[in-house]
Amino acid sequence: MTLPNKLTMLRIILIPVMVIIYYIPFFSNTYVFKLNDGIGFFYGLSLSSLIMFVIFALASITDFFDGAIARKYNLITSFGKFADPLADKMLVFTAMTLLMLDVLPYGDWYQYIMPAFAFIIMLIREFMVSGIRMVVALKGEAVAAGWMGKWKTFVTMIAIIVLFFMHIHIVIAIIGMVLMYIACLLTITSGIQYFYNARKIILESI
Repeated sequence: MTLPNKLTMLRIILIPVMVIIYYIPFFSNTYVFKLNDGIGFFYGLSLSSLIMFVIFALASITDFFDGAIARKYNLITSFGKFADPLADKMLVFTAMTLLMLDVLPYGDWYQYIMPAFAFIIMLIREFMVSGIRMVVALKGEAVAAGWMGKWKTFVTMIAIIVLFFMHIHIVIAIIGMVLMYIACLLTITSGIQYFYNARKIILESI
């Protein structure tokens, strides 16, 4: 197995580890620090959030290096072409799902910060792009990913990283939520861009 594929497999292995950490009460109930601002808002950083951030950051770094190494040393394989983007999607959607389950306690009520519609929009976009790629591949063609898609991925990962720290302060939670809204907008526009780039092949298939 090549080094890039090993890094991809490591990224896939880290995903269930992140889920397990989230569901172990010890990590969720143990705080690096926890404070009360006196008006009903409890803020702090749980061990669970910290570890999940480290795992997500480590997995994201391996995503950068496995592609760079594969291209530089000509280690591109069929497995890598399939597993690398799959690992990326698994990582992002797992992190988003866990963040959707998390809430900010404020007095007697709770506020969900990760918008569920963001998850739905991104999931629909990935299904749509995967379907287009399948049609394009059957035609023996290829459609290059647009720059908007790269920005979508970058902003989404930054938003997730920020939201892992949302319990530190409400301002951080708001910043993370705004970044996720921007990621949603980029998701929609990148999906439209990808469809536009492949429009001729798609229309020929109808």
